[in-house]
Amino acid sequence: MATQREEDAAEYLKKHNIIELLDNLSCMLFFHRPEKPREFLIEQLEQLKISQQTRMKGPNLFNNANLDAVFGILDPTNQKHITFAQYKQALMTLGIKDINECPDGANEDRISHETFKTEAMQGIQRCSATYEQL
Repeated sequence: MATQREEDAAEYLKKHNIIELLDNLSCMLFFHRPEKPREFLIEQLEQLKISQQTRMKGPNLFNNANLDAVFGILDPTNQKHITFAQYKQALMTLGIKDINECPDGANEDRISHETFKTEAMQGIQRCSATYEQL
């Protein structure tokens, strides 16, 4: 059984998205492996603050080329679409939690490359926006 102090700490971490923030910063640090890690982390936090204030794209590890590669793996015969199940599994694998359950093409079970990339990038941005949502 957790003490009151432990419960308060857990609530604080959840309220301020501290775990997600540290996860994102750690991943970026390990991926980029900068010569000056402290300066790199400060820069990432500054970029995050700017993205919060301007509602612009924040720092993350994925770009369009990465999403093209993921889609290509899911569509090896180049049909230009994937199934809804593939779409959903891919987004979950990318760490996206709040997946659009009705993207364009879902009714036909044919998610296009463009729809996949749009939904994935929006989901990644939501995940990397570790500041408090207003």
